[in-house]
Amino acid sequence: MTELLYPIDIDRPRRIAFGAGQVATVGTWAREQGITRSLVIADAFNAARIDLLGLPGEVTVFGAVKPEPDIPNLDAALDVAARTRPQLVIGFGGGSAMDLAKLVAVLPGSGQSLQDVVGPEKVAGRSMALVQVATTSGTGSEAGSRALVTDTATQNKLAVQSRHMIADLAVVDPDLTMTVPRAVTAATGVDALAHCAEAFTSRKAHPLIDLYALEGIRLVGRFLGRAVADGSDREARAGLALASLYGGFCLGPVNTTAGHAVAYPLGTRHHIPHGLACAVIFPHTLAFNAEAVPEKTALVLEALGAGGARDVLAASHGWCAALGIEMRLSRLGVPEEDLLTMATEAHAIRRLLDNNPREMSREQILAIYRAAL
Repeated sequence: MTELLYPIDIDRPRRIAFGAGQVATVGTWAREQGITRSLVIADAFNAARIDLLGLPGEVTVFGAVKPEPDIPNLDAALDVAARTRPQLVIGFGGGSAMDLAKLVAVLPGSGQSLQDVVGPEKVAGRSMALVQVATTSGTGSEAGSRALVTDTATQNKLAVQSRHMIADLAVVDPDLTMTVPRAVTAATGVDALAHCAEAFTSRKAHPLIDLYALEGIRLVGRFLGRAVADGSDREARAGLALASLYGGFCLGPVNTTAGHAVAYPLGTRHHIPHGLACAVIFPHTLAFNAEAVPEKTALVLEALGAGGARDVLAASHGWCAALGIEMRLSRLGVPEEDLLTMATEAHAIRRLLDNNPREMSREQILAIYRAAL
């Protein structure tokens, strides 16, 4: 059976507005829908610039989104939604804000708790509109149907997937990313790269998604270095925004693999930003999987501008390090004594590891952590 015969379902936001100045679309769209009460879910930085959205009527802002949001963070946002009863929820920020916005749009008044909807397609429905406005180029959450929240009791990520969490309007305005600092630009860019590369090499890879994945990798290879060197390079910012969107397209029907599974404990246990965690792990899992998918691995390196490299780990690690990313876990505050616990947790994330093109044991994950230390 070839990949062309694999069944696949594709879900996209009802409308995608891409390009410089498209943030103005939000207010226009809200007026067309007759919206008079909106709730904006944002981090503190973006909460201070909600005027860019041009929203009509009564606007409430939950501006306390945390990096790697957890259940208490979600509960605080849900309390605001219960009090204000919005007609429209807007995620305004990076993946954390957009993920919380998805859950805030579906849980209030549904009779369902977060625990009820963890997993695929358990959400009963949605009674309010949802708009996503991306301000970073990394997660692609604006295009996807998944939301991740950390369970503080277990230090594990809870994943909710539902068609009901797909945005009515997704806005990707590269100008909103111009203020992203150099280090964050680099790390989130590698997160977008990892989404594309992991989907491209996944056991669930599909030709319908491969074209987005490979083009997303090419865009990162072409533009990430430029954006890191000059944050005001508008073409580079636009290229990364498109790469991030394509990475989001990859997440719904195919999803990520071992790279994200191994990266997750770095965020939940040690609060390393998700993009940075993915960047540190990316070269190691790409190299680990190379023997299972050699042709696709070669295409990934070629798309990054490292074609012909014989040592996959050295080539991909060097590419990331050249962006100024700190690639050693020990320098990011991860103690060696915690590596086994993290390996055990990562190995339990079967929803991702089962997609990996090569079986990965707990001991092999531990070896990756030790190599990255």
